[in-house]
Amino acid sequence: MLALTRKKGEALVINNNIEVTILEIRGDQIKIGISAPKDVPIYRKEVYLQIQKENEAAISVDSLDMLKDFM
Repeated sequence: MLALTRKKGEALVINNNIEVTILEIRGDQIKIGISAPKDVPIYRKEVYLQIQKENEAAISVDSLDMLKDFM
């Protein structure tokens, strides 16, 4: 993991096409802005993990067994 120190208004660039800017610092919260191409999905980590969990459940053995009933 790369750890950086940034101040309000400062930014960093990832892969030449994603820019992360520090918009606001208030107490222990930081508001960030992310500029990225529309084809780059951006999720909060807890949402991303839930999507992965649901995708795994959708392809579970039980789900495959249910598909056999349709044939």
